Amino acid sequence: MALAQQSRLSLREWVKSGEPFIWFNAAAVTISTIAVVGLLLLLATRGLGHFWPGTVYQFKYSQQGVEPQHLLAELVESESVAIEQLQASGMQIDIKTPFVRRDLLKLGNRDLLGHDFSWVLHPWLSDTQQPVDAMVLERREWGNFYGYLRQIKQNGAVIADSKTDDGTVWQTLQKQLESASKLHDAIATIEKKEIGTINYKLDQLRLDARKLELNKASLTDTQIAVKQERFESERMGLQEKYKGLQSNLENLYQQAGRDSLVAETADGRSVEIPLAKIVHAYRPNAMNVFQKIHFYFAKLWEFLTAEPREANTEGGIFPAIFGTVAMVMIMSIIVTPFGVIAAVYLREYAKQGLVTRIVRIAVNNLAGVPSIVYGMFGLGFFVYFLGANIDHAFFAAALPAPTFGTPGLLWASLTLALLTLPVVIVATEEGLSRIPRSLREGSLALGATKAETLWRVVLPMASPAMMTGLILAVARAAGEVAPLMLVGVVKLAPALPVDGNFPFVHLDRKFMHLGFHIYDVGFQSPNVEAARPLVYATALLLVIIIALLNFSAVALRNHLREKYRALEM
Repeated sequence: MALAQQSRLSLREWVKSGEPFIWFNAAAVTISTIAVVGLLLLLATRGLGHFWPGTVYQFKYSQQGVEPQHLLAELVESESVAIEQLQASGMQIDIKTPFVRRDLLKLGNRDLLGHDFSWVLHPWLSDTQQPVDAMVLERREWGNFYGYLRQIKQNGAVIADSKTDDGTVWQTLQKQLESASKLHDAIATIEKKEIGTINYKLDQLRLDARKLELNKASLTDTQIAVKQERFESERMGLQEKYKGLQSNLENLYQQAGRDSLVAETADGRSVEIPLAKIVHAYRPNAMNVFQKIHFYFAKLWEFLTAEPREANTEGGIFPAIFGTVAMVMIMSIIVTPFGVIAAVYLREYAKQGLVTRIVRIAVNNLAGVPSIVYGMFGLGFFVYFLGANIDHAFFAAALPAPTFGTPGLLWASLTLALLTLPVVIVATEEGLSRIPRSLREGSLALGATKAETLWRVVLPMASPAMMTGLILAVARAAGEVAPLMLVGVVKLAPALPVDGNFPFVHLDRKFMHLGFHIYDVGFQSPNVEAARPLVYATALLLVIIIALLNFSAVALRNHLREKYRALEM
């Protein structure tokens, strides 16, 4: 009994020492770390693995009650399914085991089959092979094509045939495909850049002519005639350039449409595909490890630098990366000075009383307001009120078409600046409160004014706290989606907010965002299986971008903290 009492006393002393809380905190930190690392590993495995060239298998699929067919596909994943579940769905299965393996195959050839993914029962697959000459075509439309290369044609004439020499026909395909890719790039340059620039200048001339009509009362007839003559001259010059580019474009389209290939599917069907519609052609089963690594990094680079296609389930996400970073940078430039000024006023100038306490409570409560509410406010105030008035004051010539009276990059940045403003205010005010009063009094005693003390002593020492607020603001703003859906983000932006046309930065344009891109691809895509790997890859990229932005701010904060530590001592 004495031993039990002593044990209880020792347990009570151990609890009072606080050591159990240390263990609880250590366990919580460990679990959180494992969860974060596990999430990153899941995103990296499911997302980055998508770009590795997978093995292509040929199967004979013998489903009960259906004529056997040959399949050429990639194995995506496998799972175990209960026989009762399959029988309940109406399938006729003569398998005695309670569970059966089911495989998800990427068949491609959506234009021929109507779908490019299919679940099949593994016991019904036989004669599994890995044909070396199995070809994968990544197309600009209709997804991947799986088949065997048979011929290369130019202007309808066969220039290479696999019956004669399979190696020659594959080399010919790579050369012709390289030429077709260059033609596609040239066509894209003319359509998006050169013709786009001409259309932009023509639209500016139209607006200038409209402004001239609106301001006729303040101009003489001579001035009006001179301006109209200049507008007409510039318009004719641009139209001549447009005709020349249109002629070049027609020639390029003719050259791009002359080459094609003939491929054979696993079930023996022959298909002719224009090379202009092919992005990549490769034989994964014939590639060695180094070739696969080279292909992997090339696909990863394309994912980071190219534009999306196929309803955002193929291609790259560069416009979304650019839009996310641009919005966060503009938001940071806006929110930091306003947050710092508000915090300085509340801490240094405002009389500390009931009103100030109420303002602080309101600021703290604003941090908990749902983000969609900020989106509604941004749409109503910034877009419909402020933007509409800006259009009437400065862009009357463009009306009724809105310029700033429509969702865009500027309004999205301002909305998120309001969303994150309480965070910056609270963090900055906390930093100001930690600065010793003796430093302020010492500066004032040496003859400095209150403003000079604030600018040269207080704010530099509070700069690490400001950076902390900015870090928290960036982390929250970069991942927001709901308010952006109302104030500027779109599924696919036709042009970046920055280009070579004056004024070069177009804050009125809509933009793409990684967070919305994840939502769109993951929940709005018509091809869920094709979109799933890109959801993981895009989510991982968003985490990396937020981490890089935060690490940059953390490095700057640590530098400022070391710089002003001596003053605190």
